[in-house]
Amino acid sequence: MNILFIGDVSGKPGRKTVRKVLDKMKSEYDLDLVIANCENIAHGRGVTRKTANELLDAGVDFLTSGDHVFRIESFLEELDDPHFPVIRPANYPDDIVGRGYDLIDLGEKGQVLVINLQGLSFMHENIVSCPFRKIDEILEKTKSLNPVATIVDFHGEATSDKKALGFYLDGRVTALLGTHTHVATADQRVLEKGTAYVTDVGMVGPQNSVLWVKKEIGIRFQKYPYNIRFEMEESGPMIFNSVLVKVGANGFADSIERVDRVVDL
Repeated sequence: MNILFIGDVSGKPGRKTVRKVLDKMKSEYDLDLVIANCENIAHGRGVTRKTANELLDAGVDFLTSGDHVFRIESFLEELDDPHFPVIRPANYPDDIVGRGYDLIDLGEKGQVLVINLQGLSFMHENIVSCPFRKIDEILEKTKSLNPVATIVDFHGEATSDKKALGFYLDGRVTALLGTHTHVATADQRVLEKGTAYVTDVGMVGPQNSVLWVKKEIGIRFQKYPYNIRFEMEESGPMIFNSVLVKVGANGFADSIERVDRVVDL
């Protein structure tokens, strides 16, 4: 089974980039499932039904997210819709809208369990619970479902958080894939017990930007104490960051490789 996971898709440029490259990738890599992190698809922060549908119409099968998924109030209803293919981090409190994991039915190929978690360091430490204990709880609750693969999107700021959880889950899930920093890391590998790992998948959006923000604004934000409105960079080359996980018959990863592109819209 071939699963493509796409890093944080950022705004309109990111959505257009996915639409431009994904169809060809599906045939090139014989993809069975495409998952993308969507928390930044509505002008860099948040999600709307319209922008989510753009990704789904472009060929993405399922959407994970992170802390920004709650930013646009009108999308909260979609988060609470069990039939809409989007999840939020599971380690938010139970009274927060949405769900933190879901099963994707691939017919004869079986069901894939997708779990979303959020890191603690430099994030919402005051509301998000321990991801280690939460993943233990989810895996115990879902073990009778016998998924053919289990994919974890760990949305976090600190590389140490991601490294630790990756080793903790080695041999228990198919893949632990980091998101949130928008900076692709080159440490993709299959860990000793069969779990594919990468610290951060990266992003889809403007290459010559500061995490999607116009570089001039990013520089000014860092250099001065003034209140600055972030603006999306919509011109120039676009980066497409993703990883391809090949799943073996035993439910663990045979391989993980980066699938990165730079394209002009």
